[in-house]
Amino acid sequence: MAYDLEEQEQLAQFKAWWQKYGNFLLTLVTLVLLAFAAYNGWRWYQREQARTAAGIYGQLEQAVQSNDVAKVQTLAGSIIEHYGRTTYAVMGALQAAKLNAEAGDLQKAAEQLRWVIDRSGHDELAMIARVRLAGVQLDEKKYEEALQTLSFTAPAALLPAVLDRRGDIYAAQNKSAEARAAYTDALAKADAQHPLRAIIQLKLDALPPAAS
Repeated sequence: MAYDLEEQEQLAQFKAWWQKYGNFLLTLVTLVLLAFAAYNGWRWYQREQARTAAGIYGQLEQAVQSNDVAKVQTLAGSIIEHYGRTTYAVMGALQAAKLNAEAGDLQKAAEQLRWVIDRSGHDELAMIARVRLAGVQLDEKKYEEALQTLSFTAPAALLPAVLDRRGDIYAAQNKSAEARAAYTDALAKADAQHPLRAIIQLKLDALPPAAS
C-alpha cells in the first residue's frame, strides 16, 4: 500500500511538473527538430546549387577554349546572377574578365573583377582579382587608381605578383627608380620555381640604367 501511495505521489509530482514545463519542453523539442530539418534542407540546397553551377561553369570553360566571348559573357552572367554564392561564380567572373580584357573590352572586364572584389565573399580570389583589375587599369592608363587597387595586405604567395604589377605601373609612368625597387622586391619574394621570376628579371633588365 505504501508503494502505491509513493507511486501516486510521484505521479502527482510529475503531473504538476508537466503542467508547469510541458508546453515549454514541447516547444523546445519542436524548435530543435525544425532547426535540424532546416539545416539539412540548407545543406541539400547548397549541394544542388553547387552541382548546377558546376555544370554551367563546365560550359563556360568550353566557351573560353573556343574563344566564344559572347557565350562566356552569357554563362558568366547566369552563374553570377543565380549562383553568386558559389566558388564557380567567382571563377566564372575571373575567366570572363580575362577574356574580355584580351578582347579589348576593358570596362566589362573591370566590372566583373570589381564584383569578385566587392561581392563574392571569397577573400583569396578577391586579392587575385585586385591584381588583375590593376592590370586593366594600367591598360586604361589609370595609374593612380591601379596603385590604389594594389594597396592591400597580400599573403606571401601573392606578393611577387602584386610587386610585379606595381613595377609595371611605375615603368609605364617612366618612374624607373620606383619600378626597379618594385621588381627587385618582387624577385626577393619569389622563390626559384616561381612562374613570374624569369619575366620579372626581364623587365628589371629592360629598365634604363640607374642614375649614378
